[in-house]
Amino acid sequence: MEAPPVTMMPVTGGTINMMEYLLQGSVLDQSLESLLHRLRGLCDNMEPETFLDHEVVFLLKGQQASPFVLRARRSMDKSGMPWHLRYLGQPEIGDKNRHALVRNCVDIATSDNLTDFLVEMGFRMDHEFVAKGHVFRKGIMKIMVYKIFRILMPGNTESIEPLSLSYLVELNVVAPAGQDVVSDDMRNFAEQLKPLVHLEKIDPKRLM
Repeated sequence: MEAPPVTMMPVTGGTINMMEYLLQGSVLDQSLESLLHRLRGLCDNMEPETFLDHEVVFLLKGQQASPFVLRARRSMDKSGMPWHLRYLGQPEIGDKNRHALVRNCVDIATSDNLTDFLVEMGFRMDHEFVAKGHVFRKGIMKIMVYKIFRILMPGNTESIEPLSLSYLVELNVVAPAGQDVVSDDMRNFAEQLKPLVHLEKIDPKRLM
């Protein structure tokens, strides 16, 4: 019996077409407990997770105007956890009907020699920091409230100091491409956090 012809189809599933929908804001240190109390009441009925992560940002410069950026992150308070390598695409900010920033997102667990591998590939470390905070969940939405710490001595995650007197607040959803309806749910949830924190669709170019 003759085998059926093989048809080459583009990959349409998996992490390659996953998109991150993101809203961001900040809250001053003195308002942190009020925000955490509000989130405990609004989010799923479970105790929020805490995390302490070390993140290293690598750049690979080529002929293109902007360097290629990869983020390597590992847990500092949970032993045995793998390194995570993350790629974030350019934000799709042109559609004003979307209530959240949208960008391509790939996140994979790796072996412990990730940073050595990236250096061998030609990447160079641009900067590193420590992030410490809380993670809440509401359905498929993830809410992170965390403080960023500057590393005073390169590679020494014990020598750190707070970068600011505030906490970064991020509301995000990772979903397949085309699920723009999730941005409506994110906007509705963000409205319930006012006036404690105003979560917005931030254009990264405004911060440069």
